[in-house]
Amino acid sequence: MDSGYEDYQLEAAISKIFASEAAWFVTDEAIQILGGMGYMRSMGLEKVMRDIRIFRIFEGTNDILRLFVALVGIQYAGGHLRELQKAISDPISNFGIVMGEVAKRGKGAVGIGSGNSLAGDVHPNLSEAAALTCKAVDAMGQTVEKVLIKHGKGIINEQFVLNRLANATIDLYANSCVLARCTKSLNEGVESAHHEEMMTKVWCNESYARIMDNLNQLKNPEVLDNFKTMAKISEGVCAKVAPVQGNPLGF
Repeated sequence: MDSGYEDYQLEAAISKIFASEAAWFVTDEAIQILGGMGYMRSMGLEKVMRDIRIFRIFEGTNDILRLFVALVGIQYAGGHLRELQKAISDPISNFGIVMGEVAKRGKGAVGIGSGNSLAGDVHPNLSEAAALTCKAVDAMGQTVEKVLIKHGKGIINEQFVLNRLANATIDLYANSCVLARCTKSLNEGVESAHHEEMMTKVWCNESYARIMDNLNQLKNPEVLDNFKTMAKISEGVCAKVAPVQGNPLGF
């Protein structure tokens, strides 16, 4: 925004989701650490918890914003696939485009990604963390293409799928933020640089695991079947406007 960019809806949505959920998690953990004292008004945390709960609801609920993040994020991939379809329909005129895609997919099939494209933008101490982020970006791109090919325009109704794509996108954006901030601290030699470096490496390692878990779920037939089953369970509850099963105590 400070640089004059006018299109920052996606970044704003991600920032709202991340910040509101991080605030809730930190406050909940703080109360847990303090035990019974966390409930006391004198500590101030009970008011913080009541106040921040609304953050995940107003200015767009985080649930709806996740759908927005996923759908906006895959628009580029959808446009790219449409251009590729046009190129394939006339392969002679678009030979370079077609062969470029063949080469890219061939590398992906044997596990060769785009490499560490962030290496020149981050501090050398963070090269491994940056490489993990690049690896996750490659995996994200492959997954999004497969999802779009499978569902087409019907992707807007696949909320379980979109939720996992959104979670992966949010982690990728957070990765870029922590890498950029830590690189600045290291380059400037600030006092906390080493501490920030440790935090950045832990964050990138753990976020990579989360990203791959979310993306791998979209390839797992059992998980996808569970999505369909959960949708049917939800339909049953909505149809009855109450839990379908009876209470074990007979109430």
